[in-house]
Formats: sequence, structure tokens, C-alpha cells
Amino acid sequence: MTKEWIGLNKAEQARGPLLEARGVTRVFGKGGNRVYALRGASLAVGEGRLVALKGRSGSGKTTLLNIMAALDTPTEGTVLYGGRDAGRMSEREKNELRKREIGLIFQSFALVPYMTAFENVEFGLRIAEVPAAERRKRAEEALKFVGLAGRMHHMPQELSGGEQQRTAIARAIAHKPRLILADEPTAELDSRMGRQVIGVFRELVRNEGVTIVLTTHDPNIMEMVDDVYALEDGRVELERVNGG
Repeated sequence: MTKEWIGLNKAEQARGPLLEARGVTRVFGKGGNRVYALRGASLAVGEGRLVALKGRSGSGKTTLLNIMAALDTPTEGTVLYGGRDAGRMSEREKNELRKREIGLIFQSFALVPYMTAFENVEFGLRIAEVPAAERRKRAEEALKFVGLAGRMHHMPQELSGGEQQRTAIARAIAHKPRLILADEPTAELDSRMGRQVIGVFRELVRNEGVTIVLTTHDPNIMEMVDDVYALEDGRVELERVNGG
């Protein structure tokens, strides 16, 4: 990126982005079977922002999100977390980064079907190695935050789609990450439930200072976020920035 990061206001530029991708290229296959999912994608995300990545199916949104989550490695380019180069991290360090600083939310909710909402969130805290004495408190707090205080002991199949997604959000925020990466978090929801989920994200940004990057193709969701980046042909363009 240049000295002045595109999409960041002056205060954000002074302290640098929380998350930055520099010239990220991802190639799958070899020789004549090479497929470019990303071609030099770059973006910078300031702390406490709600950011959308838009693009049609196959544009590279999920690939970029996986690379920013340190779940995949770019063929070329760099991803930085608060100035730390993921390419220089060991697998153990990447695992620690995800456990302590990143919350992941998947389109399919990815809840364990035989665990209650509370148990799903508490299990996520076990994986994050939160001490046992803290797990119950944090799980209850997270579920209350997303409006599921009265539903936390229900199984996933007893919850609506919106409630399942809010459980997934609670699981992602319970270990108090700085960054949440969400892949099409409203794709399986109707418009009303989708707005509720984005409302929860807005509260996290406003009240907890969390940074959220989500992928979407829903124009209504794009109107509710701070910044919109468009992915096309494996490249990123800043489409809109608010509050800069």
C-alpha cells in the first residue's frame, strides 16, 4: 500500500490499519491448469470499522477472507495484523492468533448439533483455552449480548435461522477478539433477520471497538456498513467509505 492507506481516515492512518492485505495473489493448480482466485488484492481496515467485501460468486471473496484469517497462505503478497506479518508466523503462532484475536463466523453457522447454544459457545472458549472459571461467565455474557438469554439452553434445531446465526456470533465474540471475519453471515436469513444480525455487528463495533470484515452480495447490507470494497477479477477496489 502507499504511505496513505486508502479508506482510512487521518486518525486511522496515524496509527496504521488493524488488518492489511498487500498485493495478495492466490493461484490454484499448476501449469496449464492454473486458476487465479486473487490477482494482487490490497486493502486496509482500520480499527473499529464494519467493512463489507462485495462481489459475485467466484470473485475471490471467500479466498481473501480465508487468507486474512490465516487459514490459507497467499501465493504472493503479504497480510499484516497490527503490523505483524502473517507470512513470518509459524503455524503455532497463526493458531494462537486465531484463538486469541480473531473470531470466525461461517455462512453455514457451523454449530455442533448435539450441543445447546450455551454449550456451543462454551466449547469455543475451551478451544481458545479460556480458564474454566471464566468460561460460563463469558458464554452467558456473549449470548445475552446477542439477545439469546432466554434461548441459550436450546439445541440448534430448536432455534430459528437468525437465532442460530446469533449463536455463531456469540461463539465468535466470547473470547473477546479484536477482529471478526464473517463469510456471508446473512445469506441464509430473510431480510429482517439479516438486519438484526448487522445490528448486532454495529453494536459490537460501537460499544466494544471490534473490527468486522464480512463478505456479502446483499445491497441492503452494504448500506448498513462503514466501508464497501468490491472484488472483481481477483482485485479489490474501494467502492464507498463513510465517516472518513
